[in-house]
Amino acid sequence: MTRAYYVTTPIYYVNADAHIGHTYTTVLADSLARYHRLRGERTFFLTGSDEHGEKILEVARERGEDPRATAEYFSVRFRKTWEELGIRFDRFIRTTDADHGEVVRRILQRVHDDGHIEFREYEGDYCVGCERFLTDRDLVDGLCRDHERPPERRSEGNYFFKMSEHFEWLAQYITEHPDFIRPERYRNEVLSMLKEDSGLGDLCISRPKARLDWGIELPFDENYVCYVWFDALINYLTAIGYPDGEDFELLWGASEHLIAKDILKPHAVFWPTMLRAIGLDTPHRLNVHGYWNVDGRKVSKSLGNKIDPLIMREQYGFEAFRYYLLRSMSFGVDANFTEESLVTRINADLANNLGNLVSRTLNMTGRFADGRVPAAGEGGEPEQAVRQAFAEAQRSVDACIESMEVHRALEAIFRAVDATNQFLEQREPWKAAKDPARADSVPTTLYTCCEALRITALLLSPFLPETAAEILKRLGLEGALEGMRLPDDAAWGAIPPGNETHKGAPLFPRVEMPEGGA
Repeated sequence: MTRAYYVTTPIYYVNADAHIGHTYTTVLADSLARYHRLRGERTFFLTGSDEHGEKILEVARERGEDPRATAEYFSVRFRKTWEELGIRFDRFIRTTDADHGEVVRRILQRVHDDGHIEFREYEGDYCVGCERFLTDRDLVDGLCRDHERPPERRSEGNYFFKMSEHFEWLAQYITEHPDFIRPERYRNEVLSMLKEDSGLGDLCISRPKARLDWGIELPFDENYVCYVWFDALINYLTAIGYPDGEDFELLWGASEHLIAKDILKPHAVFWPTMLRAIGLDTPHRLNVHGYWNVDGRKVSKSLGNKIDPLIMREQYGFEAFRYYLLRSMSFGVDANFTEESLVTRINADLANNLGNLVSRTLNMTGRFADGRVPAAGEGGEPEQAVRQAFAEAQRSVDACIESMEVHRALEAIFRAVDATNQFLEQREPWKAAKDPARADSVPTTLYTCCEALRITALLLSPFLPETAAEILKRLGLEGALEGMRLPDDAAWGAIPPGNETHKGAPLFPRVEMPEGGA
């Protein structure tokens, strides 16, 4: 693990409300940031909104309002959504923020002065959805691969960043740093883009005000605004105080970008070459995840299948939905949301497994230990097996977070929960309490289960923060999470005997498929 950790989501286009894809990336970033804070590292989590460009103008016209009003409306909705859902970001950046505009103009001027930009007349196929000119590789049957709409033929004079001059360097860098882009399939995809016959070429970084005046004005030509992607990518620098912020070098050296695969090219080609032109290192890593499909179909505004996280919260509780997203996507591979799979996951993992362990442990602590954590005896092999299960869970979680396999980190935690449930079945404290030959084992059994719940809550806290806090509260450790750190507080034996416990309502009640569900 690094001494610092800087995690970013993409800044989301403010042309519609948040959907399942936005929610996954943001929840993943929030979980990673919480984990690294738990490790005691200097952590910064950035998210925000991308508010310039032609797509925003297009939506504003549909809404019959100024683009600034459209940007304000959706940006506020995004921020409020994340806040309502308990996402704990360090900054919500907007590309209309004054400091961001200043940084963009500063970088544009530097790149221009250093000879990396030139003016050209250009004709090509332009996609409004992508907000860029397309190459043949971007088209399928004459339609944009990502937006399934025909491009527009455009001819105009614009400023170009001489990006192709950096392709040989970038290909070599990616080859020599195989962990820079992960998973591997996306690294190979980028290397393919950088081949001479790919048609990628240089990057058009301006739009004439005559057709688009919604953007940051070029500092060297007042008749043009900055291309939205050149503007947007720079947010990652603005947020941590480029160029001379107190923690800028520390955080940039520990930067981890989280993106979906549809924006691989801007992040893996545009961005590293831009950074090289201004003398900065690449991000530490670019982490690329797949799509969330819904009932087997790509998320689409026209299909109305976007899955609103606030609605999921109302129907199932956001912690349950959050768990489902993190547990059900293998990072880098597409995942498919169905309501049936959500309900199955909630019932199997959260209600029957974790919820059942919490309920049984605290119920029996109330019955057989007067509602207080009992003092443990020496224990035997069964108790040692539970301790070993949690030691292994901690090691696995650490390794899985480092390799961006959050679903496997959760698997590891729940294997330890499984082991504790099996331990309970083996020790049978409900029977042992009535058997004089075994009654002395009950305090040790209950202590083992209470301590297992404490460590479960600690390990789960980055992923299910409210659930973790509630488990600790029921163990008489309300508020303890804020002072806990890994790995020290995952050491076995820290729960104080005598702590007052209470069972409480079911942590995760079983749920039924709603009427009309899958």
